[in-house]
Amino acid sequence: MGEEFQFYYLDESYWISQNDEGLYLTRERDSNSQSFKTTDELFEKGTIDNKKIKEIWDKIDI
Repeated sequence: MGEEFQFYYLDESYWISQNDEGLYLTRERDSNSQSFKTTDELFEKGTIDNKKIKEIWDKIDI
């Protein structure tokens, strides 16, 4: 079963979703999506505005 986590970065909405095939980082505005096999990969390789998720995590609003 899929799960979703919504957050905001610089007033723009994003989703992290998960299903049996992996995790997805999606920008709501245009549905631009990045896919990852693991949570570690998402935090290491997922980007917003050319910045890794782990670098901007403390600036994310939930």
